[in-house]
Amino acid sequence: MRPLAPILAVPLLALRLAAQPPAPAERRAPSAEPAILGTWLGTAGFPTDRAEIGFEFKYNSKHELKVYLYQHLMNFYGLEIPGPVTADADHYTNPDWSIDLTLKGDTLSGTYFPFNAPIRLVRTKTLPSEVPIPNLPAGPGPRWRVKLDAAIWAPAATRDSFAYVGTEGGVFHAVNLNTGKVAWTFPAGRPIFGEALVTDSTLYFVCDNGYLFALDRLTGAERWRYDLGDSRSSRILPHETVYDYEIKSPRPLLVDGVLYVGSGDSSFHAVGASTGRRRWRVQVDGKVRSSAVLYKNRVIFGTFAGQVYALDRTTGNFLWKKETHGRLNSNPAIIGDNVIIGNYNGIVAGINADSGKTAWRMLLWGSSVFSDPIEDDGTMLIGASDLRRVQRIDPKDGRVIWRTDVYGWAWARPAVKGDLIFQSVASGIPYDMRHASSFTALDRKTGAIVWRWPMPEWAGSYMNGFAAGAVVAGDYVVAGVVDGTLYVFPALRQ
Repeated sequence: MRPLAPILAVPLLALRLAAQPPAPAERRAPSAEPAILGTWLGTAGFPTDRAEIGFEFKYNSKHELKVYLYQHLMNFYGLEIPGPVTADADHYTNPDWSIDLTLKGDTLSGTYFPFNAPIRLVRTKTLPSEVPIPNLPAGPGPRWRVKLDAAIWAPAATRDSFAYVGTEGGVFHAVNLNTGKVAWTFPAGRPIFGEALVTDSTLYFVCDNGYLFALDRLTGAERWRYDLGDSRSSRILPHETVYDYEIKSPRPLLVDGVLYVGSGDSSFHAVGASTGRRRWRVQVDGKVRSSAVLYKNRVIFGTFAGQVYALDRTTGNFLWKKETHGRLNSNPAIIGDNVIIGNYNGIVAGINADSGKTAWRMLLWGSSVFSDPIEDDGTMLIGASDLRRVQRIDPKDGRVIWRTDVYGWAWARPAVKGDLIFQSVASGIPYDMRHASSFTALDRKTGAIVWRWPMPEWAGSYMNGFAAGAVVAGDYVVAGVVDGTLYVFPALRQ
């Protein structure tokens, strides 16, 4: 999505203090140029996540005082921030991006962006500028690839040397991981955006025709289907002028013979895994496009209305509800006693799974969150959208441990194997910033890129690359592409 959409949608929390009129001796003549004109460089953010930032203040063609953003982290190099800058003596504000600055000598300080992040700038002659993508090793390359019928949006499920994956064309496939041959297909009839749940005998997945399907894992024969009631729910895919993307459906959660799954008609269901019969159904606020997680005796999930719900898994009774101020596209994760969520407005938060109270929160600098957080050695790995980064974060307080630019949308959840992290990377062209799709391996400890296999552009398509998350299967890693190709890479450093 366009980077401004999430930023403007976040509640602007910065204080907008009315400056007191300065004493007559301090007033500048009306014709005097503001002292803030020029270029400034410094840092912004909280101690858990502080980054370099640059501003240029100048007049536009309408003689409005404007501020332009330069920041490697956000991949902006001269972005015109909406709204004018208001000057009152040495106090400068821009409510659109919650900028509140005071000039003292050659230093600008104050608050910036939602959450009132501290910012400090000094005059500079050099602002950040875009650098080329480095020439990185391409890695071992794909072991094999197979072209399926249509775009692949969901991660494959793997079991016993087979990958199971659905497509936008409405077909579910079982693919032999050793040979790349398709073992069986099942025509579900409508697009499939959800990851499957696979057991020894059965495969479960959600389809856009409104059904939860159960198939025989070995043959693909249908065992039953359950009506989730969302066959009329709309879906918006990536497009250069429409930004409310919906690229997921939930993966069913199986606990003690019961499947838990949400629906696009704003409902949540408990279904018998062997029979396909309803145990209970509850109505919630907003579409449920992400998966649920289990914590003690409760199921926890998010909605497009920005709500996180905790339900008693036996009865469906509501235990708590939490407002997150942005629709929830990504699947939550339980790490310790917290449920970790990320939303469209770029908020990542830890919510106590017992009480529903916020333990901590952070803002990914305006970048939407589609990536599912995963736990790794007591920390959290998560991708970002316009931020283009894969990040390792302390799940106790939101402190950023490291952050790596992968040069495109890291919408998918990371996957870990040995000392490597594998990240699917997608791109949109044309776009407001440079994106390049790839399949990338990072060092698990440092986050440094070990190798990067560039994905050739699919001619004529706005969307390119790997939107589906990588999945480790033995010594290989599996990932699907929006051109309909399923790839298998060796899980190696070179």
